[in-house]
Amino acid sequence: MSATHTIIALAVAGGLLAGCTSTEDRGPAPSPQAAATPRPAPSPPAAPTFSGPILDNSGTCNGPVPTAATAIAPGIGECELVRLKGKPPTDVLVGEGRAGREVQVLYNEPGAKELYFFVNNKLDRVVKS
Repeated sequence: MSATHTIIALAVAGGLLAGCTSTEDRGPAPSPQAAATPRPAPSPPAAPTFSGPILDNSGTCNGPVPTAATAIAPGIGECELVRLKGKPPTDVLVGEGRAGREVQVLYNEPGAKELYFFVNNKLDRVVKS
């Protein structure tokens, strides 16, 4: 074999071996099916729970009114407030907020308005004006 052929043979062999000496670790290529598989949607947060009867927009309770509460205080239920007040509310707003069910109960009293805020059927705060 001539020197030229030897040089060409070494160059070809070197080129072939160059691919074998790479230290890069690429891992297996992802399959097209795995890449197309959608990820499941995140689960929605658990809905807040509450117990006892609740008020509707007209101020009517949807069940039997508990008689445990003896005073208007934080933590009593919506229907317990109406029982303790002894008369239907002037207005009731029912909605959903970040914390869950949110209800505002308004009483127009002589000389003042009383607004009761409930979160998940528990009295949260009272505003009198």
